[in-house]
Amino acid sequence: MTKLKNLEDLFHHEIKDLYSAEKQLIQALPKMAQTATDPKLKEQFEQHLEETKAQKERIEKVCEILGISAGRMKCEAMEGLIKEGQELIAEDADPEVKDAGLIASAQRIEHYEISGYGTAAHYAERLGQKEAFELLNETLKEEQTADTKLNKLAKGYINQKAMQ
Repeated sequence: MTKLKNLEDLFHHEIKDLYSAEKQLIQALPKMAQTATDPKLKEQFEQHLEETKAQKERIEKVCEILGISAGRMKCEAMEGLIKEGQELIAEDADPEVKDAGLIASAQRIEHYEISGYGTAAHYAERLGQKEAFELLNETLKEEQTADTKLNKLAKGYINQKAMQ
């Protein structure tokens, strides 16, 4: 393990962590979409899978800009969040309840990503990495939008259906 000596080292560490998180999420989202019974929720997961693939490509572009390799780092936090989601999927639950739980799991993931991308974008800006900042900020906005869409589904009707 390399010592993190400055903000640039920490920034590179964050980028590698986000790359790992996106790779893991690309593997998890199809199962979430498959499990969802609400058509709008299923569509949201499928749409976010495509966004996540583009986000992974953006991280690869940031790595190119910075002259670093994404490496083999494993994002333990994303692994844990996905594991919790998989445990929910395995639960014996009514479909409406499972949909509400899938949203909760997905929003935990979104909040983690919002935090990570917000931090990385700030580091990029601070370090004068304008192009990296723009790429990271674009992903941050997508993550915030995904969270808002999930929230609207939950508050709009899915949580209500789960009460019945």
